[in-house]
Amino acid sequence: MNPSSVTAPAHQADAHAHHEPQGFFSKYLFSCDHKVIALQYTLTGMFMAVVGVYMSYVFRMHLANPTAHIPFYGVLSPAAYNSLVTNHGTIMIFWVAMPVLLAGLGNYCIPLMIGCDDMVFPRVNRLSFQIFFLSTVLLLLGFIAPGGAFGGAWTSYPPLSAKADYNMTPWGNKIWLLAVALEIVAFLLGGINFITTAMNSRAKGMKMFDMPVLVWMIVIATIIFMMSVGPLVAGAVMLLLDQTVGTHFFGAQGGDPVLWQHLFWFFGHPEVYVLLLPELGVVCEIICVFSRKPLFGYKTMVYTTFMVGILSMVVWAHHQFVAGIDPRMASIFSLTTIIISIPVAVIMFGMIATMFKGSIDFKVPMLWAVGIIVEFLLGGVTGIYLGSSALDVYFHDTYFVVAHFHYTLIPLVAFGGFAIFTYYFPKVTGKMLDERLGQIHFWGTAIAFNFVFIPLFFSGLAGEHRRIYDYSGFAELATPGMLKMRVIATHALLVMMAFQLPFIWNVLKSLFAGAPAGANPWKANTLEWAADSPPPHGNWPELPEVHRGPYEYSVPGREDDYWPQNAAN
Repeated sequence: MNPSSVTAPAHQADAHAHHEPQGFFSKYLFSCDHKVIALQYTLTGMFMAVVGVYMSYVFRMHLANPTAHIPFYGVLSPAAYNSLVTNHGTIMIFWVAMPVLLAGLGNYCIPLMIGCDDMVFPRVNRLSFQIFFLSTVLLLLGFIAPGGAFGGAWTSYPPLSAKADYNMTPWGNKIWLLAVALEIVAFLLGGINFITTAMNSRAKGMKMFDMPVLVWMIVIATIIFMMSVGPLVAGAVMLLLDQTVGTHFFGAQGGDPVLWQHLFWFFGHPEVYVLLLPELGVVCEIICVFSRKPLFGYKTMVYTTFMVGILSMVVWAHHQFVAGIDPRMASIFSLTTIIISIPVAVIMFGMIATMFKGSIDFKVPMLWAVGIIVEFLLGGVTGIYLGSSALDVYFHDTYFVVAHFHYTLIPLVAFGGFAIFTYYFPKVTGKMLDERLGQIHFWGTAIAFNFVFIPLFFSGLAGEHRRIYDYSGFAELATPGMLKMRVIATHALLVMMAFQLPFIWNVLKSLFAGAPAGANPWKANTLEWAADSPPPHGNWPELPEVHRGPYEYSVPGREDDYWPQNAAN
């Protein structure tokens, strides 16, 4: 038997007995409870999502009609356009995807799924959110700083980012860099908790391969983050020195701007998999529950996820095919880019095989899960073209790239976020969401999403470059056909935003008048569904004991088609 499955429960039992009643401030503002911290991360991320989507609304409206007055904004200036494009990308990656998909999800699910009462280091967990919240405030303060928020693109490439004379945001560039640095510190602290808790605080009887695949994928994503972020931290310090004391690590006077690209993308591309893996884990949990089938190839899924993590470290330079790297090295990174699609495809096939011949119930969480698979596959297929160094010379920095990474990130961030929300809403609140409103929200969002980004594939193929304030100076990009595609994308974005209203109404209505959920409304096996809805402080009156794996669905000879991990028989 795994030693940790024996030693952990005694330690947990001692800690579990000392959970005191909490007042308002200690429960909601300065909490050490992993569930409250998860909600703090998630709500902060949702607020920043509204900010990021508003930015995209403003610059997409501008691109559809560059001279028009934009409702709820005004006329967009070139400097403001640069700031909005820069901070939209920054916010959606670092301040929406990371807190919602990794920090919020991991904080809520890991202790509940492995049967412990909290994270191993609760105060470190609280500190991680406090630092993250400080970084959020700092980033938003950049918009009221002299010169405005940073406008040198979310990748912050020198020499544009290294000298305020180039980006014309003397305070904004420093504030942006400090905010990103604080955010990284916050997630490093949180990552320590995720890995340590999963490895050392599992319930009695829970062996390593009794953990749900979601826990495995969060832990592996955290390891990827912690292994890849170091060079970016070093690069950020050097870039800050370039900005403040006049060093030339990346500047034109003796520095190397391409060095920053290596340091940034050594973290930046593994970051894609840091966001991808937790969402794939959520999809696995949902499709098992709503297909009433065991996860196909559970151990293969875990081993393949480790391969994704390893290969994610050797693909970064495919972002630099036009940066002057040796063509022989470009061929190597083209090869690794194609190779990494193999383990990701294995995971995808495992999900599809899980659904094959299953008793599928297309409830709203299942719709979002299937939507993630469909849309992400389209994003992945288009990424193969960009992985070719020859083709990338043409595609680089066009709207084809924009469409590609939105077809990978929006299924993860938006579709994945809604999958998490609709699946765990009954557990978090004790109330059920309205199914009809959920269906309206899903179909409206999914259809509009495709109409936003499919036109951008065609405009990218036609040579339309991104980050251009006004295309009127480029005759081949200012044609009626090109403008029509921008208008279609903008109108579809407005439709997509409008379909979030049923979601908001659904949440408010369900919070106050939703049907009671009960502890296990989905009839799932994993341990979080054995706790009350919502779980109390400490999660359980008595810590559970595990008797089997997490995916024992439709077992022959059993009356029920599910078999919870903590059920004795």
